[in-house]
Amino acid sequence: MKLNINSKFIDYVAYFLITISIIFITLFVSNNKLILNFFNDAENKSFDYRQSLLVKHKHLKPNKDIVVLAIDDASYEYILEHYGEWPISRKVYADIINLIEKDSPKAIVFDLMFIKSFKNDLASDNLLANTMGKYNNIYTGINFDNESFDLRKPINLPDKMKANLEIQNKNINFKKVFRFTNCRAIIPQLLNNSTKVGMININRSNDGIIRTAPSFATYKNDYYPYLSLMVGNDIINNNHTNNYVINKKSTLKVGDLSIPLINTGECVLNWYGPAQQTYKNIPFYKLVKLSKGENISERYNFKNKVVFVGTTAQSLFDTKSVPIDKIYPGVEIHATYLNNIIDNSFIKKTTHGADTIIIISLILIITTIVFLSTSSIFAILSTTLVATAYYMTSYYVMKFFNLWIPDILPLFSILITFAISYLAKYLLKSRDFEHQYKLATTDGLTELYNHRYFQDTLRKQIETSKRYNQPFSLIIIDIDYFKKFNDSYGHQSGDAVLKGVAHILKRNTRATDFVCRYGGEEMSIILPYTDQKEAQANAERICKAVANHVFKLPNNVECNVTISLGVSTFPEDGDSPQTIIEKADKALYWAKEHGRNQVGKIDE
Repeated sequence: MKLNINSKFIDYVAYFLITISIIFITLFVSNNKLILNFFNDAENKSFDYRQSLLVKHKHLKPNKDIVVLAIDDASYEYILEHYGEWPISRKVYADIINLIEKDSPKAIVFDLMFIKSFKNDLASDNLLANTMGKYNNIYTGINFDNESFDLRKPINLPDKMKANLEIQNKNINFKKVFRFTNCRAIIPQLLNNSTKVGMININRSNDGIIRTAPSFATYKNDYYPYLSLMVGNDIINNNHTNNYVINKKSTLKVGDLSIPLINTGECVLNWYGPAQQTYKNIPFYKLVKLSKGENISERYNFKNKVVFVGTTAQSLFDTKSVPIDKIYPGVEIHATYLNNIIDNSFIKKTTHGADTIIIISLILIITTIVFLSTSSIFAILSTTLVATAYYMTSYYVMKFFNLWIPDILPLFSILITFAISYLAKYLLKSRDFEHQYKLATTDGLTELYNHRYFQDTLRKQIETSKRYNQPFSLIIIDIDYFKKFNDSYGHQSGDAVLKGVAHILKRNTRATDFVCRYGGEEMSIILPYTDQKEAQANAERICKAVANHVFKLPNNVECNVTISLGVSTFPEDGDSPQTIIEKADKALYWAKEHGRNQVGKIDE
């Protein structure tokens, strides 16, 4: 009973140590930069797949009040044919603004940068600036970069473009990605009038996919908001505030608007649908025709609409790759950002601490399943079920709660935990099996094989010798006058002698021989591939070794003992266990009858 308790205790300790080891291994993996980059890339792909499934099942409904005035391939062809060049005169945009404003839209947002003046058409720049300045709902973009000052000198931007930003969370760091030393300035007429200008920089992941969009960029130690963030803030808060706060929970707050951010100050976009199939796309050339007084078959109403103006033609190189589409216009990324603001549907990513708790919990679950399972099939099926359930949970959590919990590292931790735990359990089982086998086959006092093992081995040895036509021998040993020895010295001394004789037998036999306790003071040795002559010589050597040994008994008593031995050999002395044992017994009795302390002979 004591052995069983100790064995269980060892199992529990092993379970604990293995679990802790797996946790440390996984945490090391998750903090190693090279390995972490691999898992991050894989996790991004998993995010893309989940987003694709959500789009396929039309989880999010795009806002019908967001429309795209697209400079598409047809519009680009029309422009080249009628104006002969790209970019076109800015008078065209002024005319389109006046046309759309007749319907009182919420906003007109240009995902275009009006950089530098046309030398031959300065009047158009002034016209565009004056037209944009007439309305308080016109937005356009500016781009920051880190170009050398030799190329262009950084300019000072007007205060109206700067955001009042308070950062309460020290983990948010815009300088990692969105700190710039230079900018591509747009025409000063727009910078200095009432037109609202927002930055339109974007950041790609390592694989070139755009999954996030910024909230601010830093330039000359000031913060400049993202174009669509400006639009969303004005729509949600009715142009009432420009005071932004990033709180300790990494949430950007401005009035009634809340956006969850990651450490780089970016937000994770939630996608609505494929390119040019999500938001209503109006070809730019059709509004050009309308602004010129031409008749077209379509009728457009822009009342309360947010109109994004941008290029979708691939030849104009403003297409990106996003999780749900390989070719996605930049203007529709802006539209998606605004749609997320209106719906409050940005993806919130779990923190590193939360990810660690998830991984540790999964490790504990899998190790518990493996160690408590009595069936390998049950353990495999249960682990597979946990992994599947976790993956499905990650999908539905994103679907219903807009929460991105990691997939790849947790699933990897499930796999590695199962493998290590199963291997550890197998080794523990092997240890237990060996222990139980030893208990079942070994004599507890002498640590020799027991009588049952002797009988099984003798039977198997006969079968092997018959199959390969090889001899084997049996030696049976009896300690001389052992009962008198017990009566004289006590059972403790008798046990010491049994142990000592057993030790001498094992020391004087080969590793392939089987030394057994036959019963009481009798012992036996099975010698595979050993003929009569060799066995007889071995028996003589063992007899002398025991006789010459001084046994130390309890109470510092020393003595000598002798043994008698009988030898039999297969096949000449028999071809069954009974006959082999009988012949060895007869030889043993001969030795006892003729003075003991010798190897007996068989009388014919």
